[in-house]
Amino acid sequence: MSKLIILDRDGVINQDSDNFIKSVDEFIPIPGSLEAIGKLCQAGYSVVVATNQSGIARQLFTTDTLNAMHNKLQILLKPFAGKIEQFYYCPHGPDDHCTCRKPNPGMITQIAHDFNSLLADGSQLANGSLSNVYVIGDSLRDLEAGMSAGAKVALVKTGKGVRSLKKIAQDNLSEYSQLPVYIDLADFTQQLLNSNHSLKNE
Repeated sequence: MSKLIILDRDGVINQDSDNFIKSVDEFIPIPGSLEAIGKLCQAGYSVVVATNQSGIARQLFTTDTLNAMHNKLQILLKPFAGKIEQFYYCPHGPDDHCTCRKPNPGMITQIAHDFNSLLADGSQLANGSLSNVYVIGDSLRDLEAGMSAGAKVALVKTGKGVRSLKKIAQDNLSEYSQLPVYIDLADFTQQLLNSNHSLKNE
């Protein structure tokens, strides 16, 4: 299995808000998420974040504020021997018609391109393929972006996760019939590491 994990940010690592996370003070880790990232790093995984941040286009916060949030996360991860290898974010709004805003796969395919050569064993990505790499999200747009890029996907119930599960059931979205679902990032990490990198529901 490729030693790369791609995480959505809001609702997976930190508390989400329908009003956007607009400041460093509003960036509050979900209980267990810091420990989970640390465990992934200690197990040899490169952990990468791919996040929509349309608050920049909406002028709710600046790129400097976003970078400060991410710096806070890196500092909070240090006691757990964890770090985020790279932050990928889309600053565009829904009407900008970019290719990077999830559910578009642009950020995910860029990660595949970048980390094919950056991982210690580039062959793990099989020449840029994400077929053995998980994208973890709390929303359908995260899952759609991951699937469109050829990655595996899993849903956590934190953030918008429960809402996403209801949407899947209400709309009978058959493409998610075998979707692995976890309580939170800590649960995903425990299942991953305790099952010798063979996740449930496969």
